[in-house]
Amino acid sequence: MKHRRTYRAAVAAAVIVTLVPAVPAVAGERSPVPVPVVSAPIPGTVPGDRLAPAVEDTYPFFSTPDDLAAKGYVEQEFYLSGVADGWDTSGNQVATDVPYRTRIVVRRPSADRRFNGTALVEWQNVTAGYDLDALWNGAAMMRAGYAWIGVSAQRVGVDQLRGWSPARYGGLDVTGGGQYVADELSYDIFAQAAKAVGAGGSPLGRLDVRTVLAIGASQSAARMTVYYQSILPKVEPVFDGYAFIVGSAPTRVGPEPVFQVLSETDVRTPVRPLPDTAQFRRWEVAGGAHSGWRGQQYRAPISVRDLGAAPVYDCAQPPFSRVPVDHATAAAYDHLVRWVRTGVAPPTAPPLLFNADGTKARDELGLALGGIRYSQVTVPTARNTGDNAGQSFCFLFGSHQPFDQATLDGLYRTRGGYVAKVVHADLGNVRSGYLLPADALGNLRDALASGVGG
Repeated sequence: MKHRRTYRAAVAAAVIVTLVPAVPAVAGERSPVPVPVVSAPIPGTVPGDRLAPAVEDTYPFFSTPDDLAAKGYVEQEFYLSGVADGWDTSGNQVATDVPYRTRIVVRRPSADRRFNGTALVEWQNVTAGYDLDALWNGAAMMRAGYAWIGVSAQRVGVDQLRGWSPARYGGLDVTGGGQYVADELSYDIFAQAAKAVGAGGSPLGRLDVRTVLAIGASQSAARMTVYYQSILPKVEPVFDGYAFIVGSAPTRVGPEPVFQVLSETDVRTPVRPLPDTAQFRRWEVAGGAHSGWRGQQYRAPISVRDLGAAPVYDCAQPPFSRVPVDHATAAAYDHLVRWVRTGVAPPTAPPLLFNADGTKARDELGLALGGIRYSQVTVPTARNTGDNAGQSFCFLFGSHQPFDQATLDGLYRTRGGYVAKVVHADLGNVRSGYLLPADALGNLRDALASGVGG
């Protein structure tokens, strides 16, 4: 494990690197990652006017509506600037010391006593055309005491920010003035954000950071895959571990542990590119969707506030699986921290099952077989799958079709019997390491409130 404290002695030298041209490394050396310049917190909070001419009258894009103060948390936004190297997707260096300026969003405990020592640095997802904190899971992250840092590393997201609030974001640029529009600088920018988190006077204030994890979902996981696979061997390592969520993962086995969590949507073939190793774990969640119900419910009011409306989709099947893939990611982060700090590897998990013809194996209710099976699948009240079709992003949403009353009556004769089955399933997943006790308790509350079984 690379404790963040080990870098602090080198901060002064690293700052110099940001001010002078880098010297090409000789064969076998890894290029240092500079410490970027981090501004004071940018003023302005919700509610505000994004188009106001004064920065202090604006507010951060997609600022969370979660009640952070009630959990002892704060949200702050910073400008991040410096010079970055450019890399193509094959890991070839294509630029050196290109000036950039972007933003990071920080949600962290306001006091060290609430901090668990781990910073989760998320590569903001831009598939929708704007920055999306796809992996912000406020309930679980604040419960555990994580700090979360969202990094705006890609051109699409930064360009949208510039137009959304010119006063707040008009000076941002991750393209070197339009020279590098294929996100060549994004890898180094992401790494520099992590370096800033571990440096003295970081955007985490006085919090004592012990572990820094890189996390990314979907397209962001793909970008992180390029970084880990082809660029990381040539540059200074600044992350202690990596979580690739509902997206690709590297096949290179390096010293930093890798955790991949996939929904049913993401598992399209029985062929797994890399088996579990001492440094790699892959979990597959039966019934889960690439983009499921909880994320959609969280983001809908934010989209109305910041974009004018929440998107509406006409899918072939009722969209948004209710199987909580976020339960798997919450457990995975805890395992990954332990893996980094103690060397104790996470539990393995069974893969999803496929038929001989390559289709997913399903039970008589249409639910996927194999994989991690949460109580929403083993004690079902609906057919939740990872599959769907239709316009736009429908194929990522999975499906949710509640059972009719006759089916529910046939499955669960009494309410007590239904709740007991939920508890039994969740206890098994807690013992297996796939579910945190607090999330099992949440499932119990949902079961008690459901009215299933009378």
